[in-house]
Order: sequence, then C-alpha cells, then structure tokens
Amino acid sequence: MAIPQQIKKNCIFCQEKISCVDYKDIQFLRRFMSPHAKILSSVKTGNCNKHQRVVSQALKRARHMALLPFVST
Repeated sequence: MAIPQQIKKNCIFCQEKISCVDYKDIQFLRRFMSPHAKILSSVKTGNCNKHQRVVSQALKRARHMALLPFVST
C-alpha cells in the first residue's frame, strides 16, 4: 500500500517577493494561525524556513502588543 505524498506548497513570500512582515497587519497574520490561535507549521502554510521564522516573530510581537490573542476560547 502506497503512502500518500504531501504536495509541496510554495512559499507566499518568495513568490510575491515580500521582504518584510509587518506585525500590525493582523488580517495577513491570521492566515498563519489556527482557529485556536496557535502558529501553524511551515508544512501547513508552505513557508520556507527563513520566512516561517519571520512570520513566527511577527505573530509573537503582535501578541505582545495585544493585537492578537494568545489563546482563543
């Protein structure tokens, strides 16, 4: 029985040539969060390692500034 292979997603930042992520852009950052306010992995989002670190840092900054919740109920 063959194991289904995951389709490789392409990094949005590399495709659109986005150089920086603004922590104040809440609508864009919500794409990288689960409904329970957890940061999604790069496998699910398709980000490369470099941009996944940038997104993670931006989400943490937005949480610290109270723009995004730490947890969702």
